Amino acid sequence: MNTLLAKKIIKGVIILEVFGFGGAYMLYYKMDGSQDFRQKMKKRYPSILEVYYKCNESAGIYGLRERDEETWLSSKN
Repeated sequence: MNTLLAKKIIKGVIILEVFGFGGAYMLYYKMDGSQDFRQKMKKRYPSILEVYYKCNESAGIYGLRERDEETWLSSKN
């Protein structure tokens, strides 16, 4: 009885992790493809955008944050 419950719990945790990873990947993919979406994320969820920039920088992709800021500042003028 206890092992059956443990298996169900482990299965549920694995399913949640798969969905969480899939959701995070889809969010990253959308941010990577749209500067407008990154601007929305900056206004609504700046900490998530910060994670996006840090992930890119750790992968060796630099300058994205600066290009975004430059574009957003020039569009205000």
